Amino acid sequence: MLTSLRIKNFKGWKDTGEIRLAPLTVIFGANSAGKSSLGHLLLALKQTAKSTDNKRSLHLGDDKSMIDLGTYRECIHNHDISQPLSFSITWDLPTNLEVHNVIDDQVYTGDNLTLAVEFTADKNEQPRVRSLEYVLKKENKLSLTTKFHYSEKGKPEIETSPLKLVRTMGRGWPLEEPLKFYRLSDQSRAKFQNADFMIDLALQTEKLFSSIQYLGPLREYPKRTYLWSGDAPENVGQKGELTIAALLAAVSKERKLNRSENKRNYSFDEFIAKWLKDLGVIHDFSVKPVAEGRKEYEVLLKTHPKSSEVKITDVGFGISQVLPALVQAFYCEPHSTVWMEQPEIHLHPQVQSNLADVFISAIHSREDGKERNVQLIVESHSEHFLNRLQRRIAEGVVPVEDVAVYFCRKSGERTELEPLRLNMFGEIENWPENFFGDEMDDISARALAAIAKQKNLIRDKPE
Repeated sequence: MLTSLRIKNFKGWKDTGEIRLAPLTVIFGANSAGKSSLGHLLLALKQTAKSTDNKRSLHLGDDKSMIDLGTYRECIHNHDISQPLSFSITWDLPTNLEVHNVIDDQVYTGDNLTLAVEFTADKNEQPRVRSLEYVLKKENKLSLTTKFHYSEKGKPEIETSPLKLVRTMGRGWPLEEPLKFYRLSDQSRAKFQNADFMIDLALQTEKLFSSIQYLGPLREYPKRTYLWSGDAPENVGQKGELTIAALLAAVSKERKLNRSENKRNYSFDEFIAKWLKDLGVIHDFSVKPVAEGRKEYEVLLKTHPKSSEVKITDVGFGISQVLPALVQAFYCEPHSTVWMEQPEIHLHPQVQSNLADVFISAIHSREDGKERNVQLIVESHSEHFLNRLQRRIAEGVVPVEDVAVYFCRKSGERTELEPLRLNMFGEIENWPENFFGDEMDDISARALAAIAKQKNLIRDKPE
């Protein structure tokens, strides 16, 4: 689970400052304020980690990748390519990581890892790693650090502490540039007798980025039939195009979930159907094969207990838009981080409120009797979603420390991220100006217009 993120000189962000990431993190802000850029960098890092090109330090994308951020110059704040792009990301490890020093049998243990990377542009304006540092901690106490960087003379160096690297005799070749943005090459590690632990750090990074899932703001239109040949997709797809395949895969594996501890277990399809009903969008939901032995499936709904069963294409658009968000929140593997943009799109205000309950359940849900420890990072414009979230904090349904809320705003050429201080009563102690627009301005303007109209009616009234 991600615990903090900091980004410098990326898109509209000069410096985000350290962003605390809770199990449920919600980011609000005006259009084009820079909210999406935070997730876009994570997607670029994810697709870099998945890339087969080890020499590419940052895969900014193309028409076949998850995201296409354009050129490196276009990614830099104010397009000032002389400035380095950097990030640091911290996450809790699902299990303790043990680093064994083969020289003195010392063991360094950690449950929390930070990766800090700084990129600079080469002569072709392509990104290259200028520095790369890992920090391993155990219960917030420093356990081990290792850093790759360049000296003032441009020579690549590695520094570790408190573990001391020991050179291998007869291997005096220089260090190579890092592979991608997070690992050292085999040849660089071979210079030292006790550098194999760096493989473990790289593997933890790959696990982290493989666990990050993304659902974009626009979902696919519903279909009359869906094809499924038995595969289990990694996620529901950026546009929700794999939602039905994911649901069927979960059912075929007989996955059972409950909403929180001591709650009843449901099969995956029952679990999703019950949430759709509790959201208030339908009464009944099912996915059935068109005919026995066929790979085509149809999604059937009832909007009312006495209504006829119809296909998802024959009801309101909102159901097809919220279904991917609902399935993704519970389909993802334990210890996943799911980044969602505008899950409330096309939903009635009451359903937007209920969606907050879904996401609270997602971070508390259990599978096979074990906590799933799923993290949700949600970009939203919904005041109704926030109101329900504040209410649940006040009611004690979700601890205030499990929630982080931010307001993103433009300030000249920069973008700023303001953390909102939520107390145990669900109150926001530093309510931002124009958070959801200038409501009081509308109220006062409406009142003045009504008074003026009443005066005109009195004036024009015949005696």
